[in-house]
Order: sequence, then structure tokens, then C-alpha cells
Amino acid sequence: MYGAGDVRVEDRPDPKIAEPTDAVIRTVAACVCGSDLWPYGSMPATDNGRPMGHEFLGVVEETGAEVTGLQAGDLVVAPFTYCDNTCDYCARGLHIACRAGGRYGFDGVDGGQGEAVRVPYADGTLVKLPVAADSALVPSLLALSDVMTTGHHGAVTAGVGRGDTVLVIGDGAVGLCAVIAARRLGAERIVLAGRHGQRTDLGKEFGATDVVAERGAEGVARIRDLTGGVGKVIEAVGTREALDTALGTVLDGGVISRLGVPQYEQGPLGRTEFRRNITLTGGASPARAYIEHLLPDVLDGTIDPGRVFDRRFALDQAPDAYRAMAERRVLKALIHP
Repeated sequence: MYGAGDVRVEDRPDPKIAEPTDAVIRTVAACVCGSDLWPYGSMPATDNGRPMGHEFLGVVEETGAEVTGLQAGDLVVAPFTYCDNTCDYCARGLHIACRAGGRYGFDGVDGGQGEAVRVPYADGTLVKLPVAADSALVPSLLALSDVMTTGHHGAVTAGVGRGDTVLVIGDGAVGLCAVIAARRLGAERIVLAGRHGQRTDLGKEFGATDVVAERGAEGVARIRDLTGGVGKVIEAVGTREALDTALGTVLDGGVISRLGVPQYEQGPLGRTEFRRNITLTGGASPARAYIEHLLPDVLDGTIDPGRVFDRRFALDQAPDAYRAMAERRVLKALIHP
């Protein structure tokens, strides 16, 4: 990405092992993330392109001398940040804060939207999959790299449990996966706030019991009319309006889990909110902590998050994939090299 709206497909040097803990992965499937659309809409123009993509699944081609848990030919899924899986943060299940970890596309590490990727700390980062690269489960397994584990993070941090009423704000891929996660954890009523019919229809199939298309004050009033207020809110958009909706619908003593990357610097967190005893939680998902937990449910078909991928693009069509997602013509674009 060279700037807002400027995505190019270019030849880059083939990835090579740089550290003994590295692995080189041949990409089988990657995708465009909703968070990629924020720089796509606002990134200042640059002379040096930024490698894009942080969600991918592929086959191990080569490993460094210190990699012991993987070998050439293994199919693996990568969480959206790399980690050593040994530091104190990783031991607490907070892999997103790994002391040795980092992000794809930065500091000389490849982006996932390409033919191959050098993955640091391969033993700690990558999860081996017990299926072949041509498995029909590949889209759902790819979803474990980010959107499904992020939706699950929202449900877990919100404390969703059996019999709960939950509000999910946002009908993007993360919001829809949060519906899956809330239903999986036993929520009895799931209100999905979204206004794109095809997406909210899929949300109903995933387990949403109610859909609210209204926004702003009208949306808050509608949700409160339906529920009387909710104790668990998962905010999967990242705008100030979505946060205001969460604060306007959550019950006193309730929990709001934020999953959408915030596109605001300040929010209403003063005395009024203090008196209400609202808990704000969530944040960037420690995806690596959840992959092996959710994997059995994907393998046996209990959950099918791969349905959020509603269109496939070849790698050389990546600019079209970004454009289609930015224009809301595609929910989530799967890219196959």
C-alpha cells in the first residue's frame, strides 16, 4: 500500500530464513481485514510501499535450525501477530503483548498478502493443521488467524455465558464472528446492530435473534425497547458512534468489550460513566491463545466462520479486493496466490 486507495501488486525478494527460529511459508490463502480499510481510506502517500496482510494460512517450505515443531509440508495457520509463546505475557494468554513479538509487514517482516512469508518464532507462532491444503475447511481455518479469534475474544472478555442477552454492534466479519462466539458460549438472545441485509441475514444464521438497523439515538432507543438494556455488549466497529451506542444500551454494572480498532482519541468516560459501574474491556485479540481452543469446533463443523468470505480474488486482483470491501460490495475478500 502506497497511500489511501493505492494498493499495488509487486515483485519482492523471495523470503529467506534470517534467524534460526524462522520458517518460510508458501501462502495457500490470505485475506483483506477490515482494519486494512482504515489505512486504505486515510494513509498518507509514501514513496516506499508497506507490505500488507496479517491473516494467512500456508504450507511450510523451509525452517530454521532451531525450529523443532514443524517440518516442510506441514499446513499451518498464522495468528495475525507473531510471538514466541514463551514469555510471561504469552504464558498469561496475552500473546498480543509478546515481548519478542511483532506485526507482519513491519520491521523487515513480510506481509501475508503475498506468495510467501517469513514467519519469526515459527514454533511459537504457527499452529499445525490436520488437513490438506485443498480441504474445504480452509476458509474457516483461515478465519482463526484473526476474525474468529477476535470475535471470540470479545465474547470472552465480555463474560458471555449461558442464558445471557448480548448486543453485537457491527455486521462486518468480526461482528458476525462475535455472534458465532456468543452463541457458542450459550447466549440466549443476541441482538445484532447492522444495516446491511445480506450480512445481517448471515448473522441470523449464525445465531442472532434480533437485528436492529437503526443507528445513533434511534438505534439506542430501539435496542432498549427490545431488551430493556443489555448486560454484555461487543463493539466491533471502532467508531465513536459505535461506542456511544454501546454506552447508551449497556445496563449499569454491565460490560462493553471493544474489538473495533478505535478511530477516535477521546470518549465519554467521565463522572456519569463512573457512577454507572460500567466495565470497558476487550482490545486487540491474543489470537494465538484461542486458535487451538477453537480448532476442534471448526474441524467437526460445530462452527463455520469461513462463511464470512463471500468472494475470492487471485493475488493480482488484490487492488480490486480492497476496492470491493471499501465499497461494501464484499463482506470479506479471500485472496489465493
